[in-house]
Amino acid sequence: MGIETENPNEDNVQTAVECVDDEEKKETNKKDDEQLTVEQIFEKKEKVPSWKKQLTVRAFVVSFLLSVMFAFIVMKLNLTTGIIPSLNVAAGLLGFFFVKTWTKLLERSGMLKQTFTRQENTVIQTCVVASSGIAFSGGFGGYLFAMSERIVHQSDKNSLDYKNPGLGWIIGFLFVVSFLGLFSLVPLRKVFFLNLLLSSKSALTEGTSLEYRVDVLLASKCGTWGVWVVGQVMIIDFKLTYPSGTATAHLINSFHTPEGAKLAKKQVRELGKYFSISFLWSFFQWFFTASDDCGFNKFPTFGLKAFQNKFYFDFSATYVGVGMICPHIVNVSLLVGGILSWGIMWPLIETRKGHWYSATLDPDDIQGLRGYKVFIAIAMILGDGLYNFIKVLSQTVSGLHSKFQEKKTMHLPVAESDCPSPAKNPLSYDDQRRTELFLKDQIPTRLAIAGYVAIAAIATATLPHIFHQLKWYYIIVIYIFAPVLAFCNAFGCGLTDWSLASTYGKLAIFTIGAWAGASHGGVLAGLAACGVMMNIVSTASDIMQDFKTGYMTLASPRSMFVSQVIGTAMGCVISPCVFWIFYKAFPDIGLSTSQYPAPYAIVYYEMAKLGVEGFSALPKECLNLCYAFFAASITINLIRDALGKKRSWFIPLPMAMAIPFFLGSYFAIDMCVGSLILYIWQKKNRASADALAPAVASGLICGDGIWALPSSILALAGVKPPICMKFLSGGTE
Repeated sequence: MGIETENPNEDNVQTAVECVDDEEKKETNKKDDEQLTVEQIFEKKEKVPSWKKQLTVRAFVVSFLLSVMFAFIVMKLNLTTGIIPSLNVAAGLLGFFFVKTWTKLLERSGMLKQTFTRQENTVIQTCVVASSGIAFSGGFGGYLFAMSERIVHQSDKNSLDYKNPGLGWIIGFLFVVSFLGLFSLVPLRKVFFLNLLLSSKSALTEGTSLEYRVDVLLASKCGTWGVWVVGQVMIIDFKLTYPSGTATAHLINSFHTPEGAKLAKKQVRELGKYFSISFLWSFFQWFFTASDDCGFNKFPTFGLKAFQNKFYFDFSATYVGVGMICPHIVNVSLLVGGILSWGIMWPLIETRKGHWYSATLDPDDIQGLRGYKVFIAIAMILGDGLYNFIKVLSQTVSGLHSKFQEKKTMHLPVAESDCPSPAKNPLSYDDQRRTELFLKDQIPTRLAIAGYVAIAAIATATLPHIFHQLKWYYIIVIYIFAPVLAFCNAFGCGLTDWSLASTYGKLAIFTIGAWAGASHGGVLAGLAACGVMMNIVSTASDIMQDFKTGYMTLASPRSMFVSQVIGTAMGCVISPCVFWIFYKAFPDIGLSTSQYPAPYAIVYYEMAKLGVEGFSALPKECLNLCYAFFAASITINLIRDALGKKRSWFIPLPMAMAIPFFLGSYFAIDMCVGSLILYIWQKKNRASADALAPAVASGLICGDGIWALPSSILALAGVKPPICMKFLSGGTE
C-alpha cells in the first residue's frame, strides 16, 4: 500500500500562475484605460457630486488663504510695472496641495467624510481667480489710484480735482461695480434663445446632435435658463476654445489621475523650494535698503551711466519668474522698447532742452521730458489697443456669422426619407457627458435678471455719491451698452484668449470724460467710468473662462457661479485692504523714485486729461511724435499679422515696447534673464522644462510677492533696515 505524498512545487507553480494572471489582468486593465477617454476613466473611479457638495467649507477656507496671498502678489506687480502674468498654475497647484494634505490627515484619523474631487478643485480655482482678479480690475495701480492727489499733482500742481484713496469708499465702489459683470450677459439671452429654439425646432424633426436634444428637453421641462445661457452658446454650441480655461481644466484633470498626482507632487515640491529661496533672498536684500537708492535693486550692473538711464539688473526674483512665464517675444519686446527709448530717444530729446521744453522744469514735470515719455507711450498703447480692438471685434463678428451659418446648414434632411439625418460630426463620449452635466443645474432667469436690474439700480443711485462728477445718466448709458461690450469681450476672449477689458475702460475714459467736460470734473468722471466699464467686461470674460474649466471638469455651472460670487466678494474686501497696507506703509508710493511707482496711474490720468482738454496739454513737438508712434504701432501689428505666426516671431510687440518708455529697462532685463533660463532649460531637457518651469516661476513670483506683507508690517512699525549699500562714482566724496 503506497503512501500519498504532496508535490513540493505544486503551490509554487500555482502561485506563479496566479501572479502571471494578475500581471496579465493589470496589463489588460492598463490597455483598457489607455483606450478609455478622460471622462470614461473618471466615471469608473468616482461619481460626480451634486452642486452643493462641490461647495465645501474647506474649499472656501483654502480659497481665502490663497486669495490673500495672490492679492499681495498681484498688488506688488500692479504697483511696480503693471505686468501681471497668469498665476493659474500656482493657484491650481496650491489649491490641490492644501486640500489634498488636509484630506490625507483626516483619512488617517478616520474622520474623512468627503473625498477631494476635481470639481472641488475647480471651485477653489474659480474662487481664487475671481478674488485676485479684483486686484487687477480694481484699478489700484491704474484708474483708481490715478484720481489721488499724489498722481494728479505730478501733472497739474494747482489742480483741486482729485479724490484720495479711502478704504471705506473703495470697498463700497468695488461691491457696487464688480458683481454686475456676472449678470451682464443675461440681457442678450433672448437673442440666442430664439436662435437656438429655431434650430432646435428643426432639429427635432430633422435630427440633431445631443446638446440640442438635451437643451430643448431642459428648456421645455424647466422653462427657465440660467445666467450662463450665453456661456452655453459660446462653450457648447459655438465650441469656443477659451485657451486659458481649457488649459486650467487639463491641469486640474491631470492632478486627479495617478500619473498627474505624481507630477503634481514634483511641481509642488519645486514651487515650495523656489518659494523659499525667493522669500529668503528678498529678506536678505531688505537688510541693505536703509535709505533711497540703496540695496541690490540699485546695483549698477552695466556701469553708473547705464544705471542713470535705467539699464541694470535689479535682482528681482519676481520678474525673473515673470520672464519664465511670459513668451520670449514679450520679454525681447520689452528690452527693445527700453533700448529704443532710454538708449536713443530720451538722450536725443534731452539735447533739445530749452527749445522743446523749458530748461528750468523739474525732471518729473509733465510739461518737460517726462511728458514725452508718458504721451509717446500712451500713443503706442492706444495704437496697439485700437488695432487689436478692431481685429478682435472683426473676428468676433466673423466668428458669430460663421457659427450661425454652421447651425443653419449643419443638419440637412435626407430626401424622400422619414429617418432623421445623422449628425455630421457626432459628439464624442466626453462631449456628451460634459454637455449633459453642464445643462443639468439651472439658475432661474428671473433671479439673474433681477440681480442685474437690482445691482444696476443700486449702482446708479450710489456711484454719484462716491464720485459727484459721475452723473446718474452717465451710469445708465454705460449699463445700456455694457452687456453688448461684455459679450464682445467674452466672445473675443474665447477666440483669442485676449481680454480687452482695459481697452473698453479707455473707451469709457474718452467718451464719458469728453461728455462731462473739463468744467464739470471730466477727468475724474472719465476715470470712474473706466472703473465701472472695466469691472463689467473683465468679470464677464473671466466667468466664461471659468465656465469652460467647469465644463471640462464636470463642475456644476451653479457651483461655479456661487464660487465666482463668493470669490468676487472676497476680492472686494481683501484687495482694498492689501492696497491700504501698501499705501500706508510706503509714503512715496506713486512717485517715479519710489519702490512702487505705480506707472500706469499717471498714464491713466494723462489719458483722461487728454480726453477732456485735448492736445493742449502736450509739450512742443510731442504731438507729431505721438502721431508717428501711433501709426508705427498699427503698422507693426499689420506686418506681424501679414507674415503669420511662424514668420513674425522676430517682430516686437508694440504694447510691450511701450511699457519701458516711461518706466525703464531694469525689469525687462530681469525678464530676459528668466527667458534665457527657460530657453537653456528647454534645450537641455524639454520635457522637464515644460513640466516644471511654470511651478519654478510661480515659486519665484510668490516668494518675493509674499515678502511684501512682512516688509509692509516692518515699515508700518517703523523698523528700518540696518545697512545702506550704495554705489557712487570714484570722484564723489
